[in-house]
Amino acid sequence: MGSYSQRGPLKVADELAAFVEQEALAGTGIAAADFWSSLHGLVVELGPVNRSLLATRDRLQAEIDDWHRRHRGQPHDAGAYRAFLEKIGYLVEDREPLAIGTASVDPEIGQLAGPQLVVPVMNARFALNAANARWGSLYDALYGTDAIPDEGGLAPGKGYNAERGAEVIRRGAAFLDVAVPLAGAAHAEITEYGLAGDELVLRAGERAVRLADPDAFRGHARRGTALVLLFCHHGIHVELVIDRTTPAGQQSRGGVADIVLESALTTIQDCEDSVAAVDAADKVAVYRNWLGLMRGDLAETFEKAGKTLTRRLAEDRRYRSRDGAELVLPGRSLMLVRNVGHLMTTDAVLDAEGGEIPEGFLDAMVTVLCAMHDLRKTEGLRNSRRGSVYVVKPKMHGPEEVALTDALFSRVEDALGLARNTVKIGVMDEERRTTLNLRAAMRAVKDRLAFINTGFLDRTGDEIHTCMLAGAVVPKADMRSAPWLGAYEDNNVDEGLAAGLPGHGQIGKGMWAKPDAMAEMLATKAGHPRAGASTAWVPSPTAATLHAMHYHEVDVAAVQQELTGRTPAALDTMLQLPLLGSRNISGDAVRRELENNAQGILGYVVRWIDQGIGCSKVPDINGVGLMEDRATLRISAQHIANWLEHGLVTREQVIETMTRMAAVVDAQNAGDPAYRPMATAPQDSIAFQTALELVLDGVRQPNGYTEPVLHRRRREAKARQRRQEQRT
Repeated sequence: MGSYSQRGPLKVADELAAFVEQEALAGTGIAAADFWSSLHGLVVELGPVNRSLLATRDRLQAEIDDWHRRHRGQPHDAGAYRAFLEKIGYLVEDREPLAIGTASVDPEIGQLAGPQLVVPVMNARFALNAANARWGSLYDALYGTDAIPDEGGLAPGKGYNAERGAEVIRRGAAFLDVAVPLAGAAHAEITEYGLAGDELVLRAGERAVRLADPDAFRGHARRGTALVLLFCHHGIHVELVIDRTTPAGQQSRGGVADIVLESALTTIQDCEDSVAAVDAADKVAVYRNWLGLMRGDLAETFEKAGKTLTRRLAEDRRYRSRDGAELVLPGRSLMLVRNVGHLMTTDAVLDAEGGEIPEGFLDAMVTVLCAMHDLRKTEGLRNSRRGSVYVVKPKMHGPEEVALTDALFSRVEDALGLARNTVKIGVMDEERRTTLNLRAAMRAVKDRLAFINTGFLDRTGDEIHTCMLAGAVVPKADMRSAPWLGAYEDNNVDEGLAAGLPGHGQIGKGMWAKPDAMAEMLATKAGHPRAGASTAWVPSPTAATLHAMHYHEVDVAAVQQELTGRTPAALDTMLQLPLLGSRNISGDAVRRELENNAQGILGYVVRWIDQGIGCSKVPDINGVGLMEDRATLRISAQHIANWLEHGLVTREQVIETMTRMAAVVDAQNAGDPAYRPMATAPQDSIAFQTALELVLDGVRQPNGYTEPVLHRRRREAKARQRRQEQRT
């Protein structure tokens, strides 16, 4: 712990106090004493509620564990199981119709459908890249990824590969046939894209060509030597960059040098699963970047290819419309901020008794305070043009916890002088009790709900932990075909549509976790808009641009209209347990599953503990890079813990496998000068011991969460590092 200063009954870490009082409060008109007094009031009033709800989680899990102990080895009785869950209050009855009443939401939330980028706000460069990912080059995304294979003459090489470029141009023209359809012609035939005054001119040789929808053309701009033509389809925009001075423009029959897509309509700046923030210094780093984004002055200078570059937020994009007026479109993603959940506490602020306060309470006060800098703007780099703050709240278990979130932000609004429901809430449907009671959970925030989202990994982690004592679960890969998962995904859409969420908020789907597998993403992720989701998560700006193509292929509003009123997903299907049952699994399959889980856990944890990296691309056991965060860690750790509990693996086998996989992870990170090997002395490696603890003590972790162990061990690693620095 560092040094603290008294702020009323609270003790506040000096670096946090300085940040809030000298940076975040500046220009808001809110006195520091009032801010800290309001935070203290939150802790006193809602802290006991928070603790009581966490105790309810533990009580319910204990009763479910006891049920499974008493029924182990018996055929599963779905009716009896459901009646039991109703009796203990795990299932609540809510059959009344629900109408979402959220108002003053930005179009990106209420009307438009498109990709959503999630990024750790603790990394300023990543945060800026994500915020600027509203627009992306389709040519670059195709040329620079495996969306176009490397076979034959298509390999990128060191310079510009004209053959690969030709394939990019061909695919771009095919995409334009979908997003900017022509009447009686294809874009590959067009030889001239031009203007007559402010009107579009298209020619295929000597033949004039028209748009299938003349209103799709919205305007134009001149940028250097390029003519930029702006089109709109399904509410989102496409730029055609016409410039025959570039290699691509020279190759293209119509001089199309690039196709720029409106890509990441929204971005979640994450303070939770993708960051490693365990103390006041870390929290200040997170908050300072968020403040810079909200003020519009965040900048990051870095070295790339021997050059010093500075990244800042992008300006809005300006065009001349068909009627000659100026047309301005947002240059940046609409940014949401994800706070932490209800579980963790923080030593950045201590209460009157010297105890840590709920971390989510601090997040709520500080992130909304920072967002006030955006709310006060009338010009410049604005985030919300409708005067709203968008907070994603994760890991809530059931309606009562969602109601606590509503109460929390009501008090934050009062403390900061904001109108009621200025803060809009995104409810992560990633815990089993929220899924099964989703309508009641939505009802608890019906006038500030702006987002519901499925999250396969955390949801699977909670599924495994909830049925931990029922029996051994299926292998991880088989979870994707388990009956409960499909019903869960459908239920989220069904409940959102039934409550009239479109127009008020987003219906979202989860992350694409393979950032290098863009061909596979293109082939599969169209399933999300086809399922009625208005957004889905992507791991990079490039992935956002490629995924944006799907929202031109699929009219989400039409899909949602078709799905409205379909037979809802069955509750009993969502309650089916993903157990092996009588299915046999070979020893070799068990070994492979254990090795894969162990290697992934170690690859993620070693960076979290030793370097404070909360989200990274971790090579799996086959060398395939996967985006890992605490959600992926939760499922892997819980999976091994479950198989250990039911005797598919032994404690000795787990330790031996972890030790062997540590050497694999060490080899995969051999080129990182900041990396600390684990295999040479695993007993002295805090990272290795953390990974072991997460698995061997996984049954006893609250709801299978990894945060309590990670935070404690990261603090231990930082303390060790400080001692070593002092000795040297």
